[in-house]
Amino acid sequence: MEVDLPVPSRALALGAHPDDIEFGCGATLAKWASLACEVHHVVCTDGSKGSWDPDEDTARLVAIRQDEQRAAARALGAKGEVVFLGWTDGELEAGQLQRAQVAYWIRRLRPDVVLGHDPWRRYRLHPDHRSAGFLATDGIVAARDPHFFPEQSAAPHRPSALLLWEADEPDHVESVEGFAEAKLDALLQHRSQLRSTMLIDDPEATEEVAAFRGRVLDRLGEHGALAGLVQGEAFKALHRL
Repeated sequence: MEVDLPVPSRALALGAHPDDIEFGCGATLAKWASLACEVHHVVCTDGSKGSWDPDEDTARLVAIRQDEQRAAARALGAKGEVVFLGWTDGELEAGQLQRAQVAYWIRRLRPDVVLGHDPWRRYRLHPDHRSAGFLATDGIVAARDPHFFPEQSAAPHRPSALLLWEADEPDHVESVEGFAEAKLDALLQHRSQLRSTMLIDDPEATEEVAAFRGRVLDRLGEHGALAGLVQGEAFKALHRL
């Protein structure tokens, strides 16, 4: 089990929806940001289906979720770009147009490390998570090679590592002791998702919030234990990109 990459100068996290990045690698990003890493967020969809209310004003929800994502990035200490690709929630495809967008942002932002969903996770239910995972892998291939999308103004760029969260077979753990609170703070910025994603019906209900905090801390402990650490976030690491 690998432990801790060298702190990158720049990192780009690619998530399907607002809040996916914070769940997948929030503590890692907070740690790196505290060590002067330039942290960027790229969110693939508009988050318009992120409500259990059939009468929800989805245009309003999209705007709210963008504000929440920016607040979450700030809570992690991230000072880089927060980019919204704007594809319709639930309808994300790993197609050529989407791949070109991801390649462009990798070329423009020039991250040392990219982080994203593991698209090969068994029994992954949400199609956007699968597609976003493949966009991370496929976008890296396109970004590194000059004959992919040569019309783009940004020069080719090859990251040094790709970390995939929620992997069935993790082989890398980032030690995140001391950064759990930043992860939790960032997650709780996504207030529109408290009920549907975090099982918090009432943000003033201390027992519900405590139960959510407990689940997050338990997961950090489980991941850390994979490498003999107190707390960690686990990934499948790919280095030969």
